[in-house]
Amino acid sequence: MTESTSREAPAWLHDLTARAARSPVPVELRPPEVGGRPAAVLLLFGEGPLGADILLIQRSARGRRHAGQPAFPGGGVDPGDGGPVGAALREAEEETGLDCSGVTVVGTLPELYIWRSDNRVTPVLGWWHTPCAVHAAAPDEVDAVERVPIAELVDPENRLRLRAPSGYIGPAFRVRGLLVWGFTAGLLNNVLKAGGFERPWDPSRIEDLPPDILNLASR
Repeated sequence: MTESTSREAPAWLHDLTARAARSPVPVELRPPEVGGRPAAVLLLFGEGPLGADILLIQRSARGRRHAGQPAFPGGGVDPGDGGPVGAALREAEEETGLDCSGVTVVGTLPELYIWRSDNRVTPVLGWWHTPCAVHAAAPDEVDAVERVPIAELVDPENRLRLRAPSGYIGPAFRVRGLLVWGFTAGLLNNVLKAGGFERPWDPSRIEDLPPDILNLASR
């Protein structure tokens, strides 16, 4: 296998990206006509010992926004980034120590709006062709970094829905000691469905958002 071939993302990831890009943006995530801070997140797929996986971080409980929540690496687009792709890669490097030379960017998805932080978020999908060691490289922002196998995310035993005090009920995943919910879980749910990974699960399994998470989220 040549170096150029080894850097090429697999066909399933190209297909996933194309299908996810065509999926309609939910009404509650559609950006306003004006306003909102440009931001980006990196959905980094790789091939680990247990098959395809994706990189997640646990945000610091000391953070000002989205404290303690599992998330994709990412953040605001700075003037020197050149756009959302540059921002997603830079933030991933700063937060996890990722060597971005080992990543092939496959594509981007339509902007999504997070009203709580007033961010217009562009998801950037990447293929981790040359994995490296990653860690919580920014302790003030990140508590932990985890490569989560897709097989564990789609395991029906690890799937549930969480109910917020407002009454809103959204998808969630309980994996590797993480309770993935909110924006990250919603995006994961849509992307896994677009990729054809989703397995039948019980959507009637509904739990209330745990008080400790609720306290962090309400800061």
